[in-house]
Amino acid sequence: MEKPTPPRRVTIVDVAQHAQVSTTAVSKVLRNAYGASPAMRAKVQQAIEELGYRPNASARGMRGQTYTIGVMLPDIRNPFFPEILDGLTEALRDTPYQVLLGPGGCNDAQAEARVTEAMIDRGMDAMVLVAPISSRSRLEHIARSVPTVVVGRHGHSDAYDTVSDDDLTGAALVVGHLVSLGHRRIAHIEHAETDPDRLAEMPNAIRAEGYKRAMQAHGLGDEIDIVSTTYTQEGGYAGAQQLLARSQRPTAIFAGADVVALGVLEAVAEAGVSVPGDLSVAGYDNTTVAALGPVSLTSVDQAGHHIGAETARLLLDRIRDRERPSAQVRLSPTLVTRRTTAPPPS
Repeated sequence: MEKPTPPRRVTIVDVAQHAQVSTTAVSKVLRNAYGASPAMRAKVQQAIEELGYRPNASARGMRGQTYTIGVMLPDIRNPFFPEILDGLTEALRDTPYQVLLGPGGCNDAQAEARVTEAMIDRGMDAMVLVAPISSRSRLEHIARSVPTVVVGRHGHSDAYDTVSDDDLTGAALVVGHLVSLGHRRIAHIEHAETDPDRLAEMPNAIRAEGYKRAMQAHGLGDEIDIVSTTYTQEGGYAGAQQLLARSQRPTAIFAGADVVALGVLEAVAEAGVSVPGDLSVAGYDNTTVAALGPVSLTSVDQAGHHIGAETARLLLDRIRDRERPSAQVRLSPTLVTRRTTAPPPS
């Protein structure tokens, strides 16, 4: 029995013939290039829809562009990262670029390297690396291959652009708020930084440093209490268990990320500890989960949507001009107070 002949792929020539225009005109519409009138765009778009035409990404890559942007996420379960993606994709909506995601593995440098290499191998036009743990030299190697924006990492490089939050200020906002409520025993759950060379750049390390500086500034240096786990819900749960086992428990916990705070809330609920009656809890990121009524988490808003929009702007600028000086954008955080923080128990 003969195998059925697979359907032939619709080509740009088919679209041109169907729309009764030249292939050059179709190409201009596909590239959103100058010189295509609104009427011509409408004819070509109608032909594309009627024929079901899809651009050949590999052929585009051979011509120098695939109109794809790769985004590496360290942990797809962290509820803050979708807010960055929302801002990024919205800013790219009227461009020909599409975003493709790759999970980098939570704190796994090898997994991160595999994802970034795969994106380079597939000819993506630009890359966004969210809170990467790769070395500075590795990030610069990537940026020399493809336009790159690094999100969340502090520091400066001539090879890539950066977008970050002022994490020192964000941590100080949390501590200042808790102190104003009357708390003194304020603990912090951080993400353990395993590479000393990254201490000056990683947001988790800078938030922990901001916590220590703020405690000292309020005369509470002797009350500094840091538990090192991970920026995961499991890390928050384990950190809270350690803090609740103290002979003198803290009256407030500052979790380094909202996903960590969720684990804290789970642990304290199991222990029969009331929030905020017995213990205040604050997070960082102001995710949509934090704003949910049953959660109502006090949290630092680092404007994830704005971070994504700024990332898109820098990417498009870098794609247009590979030689321009690198840019660093640092956003100012705000504190959103909700029901998980209150004065300490008398």
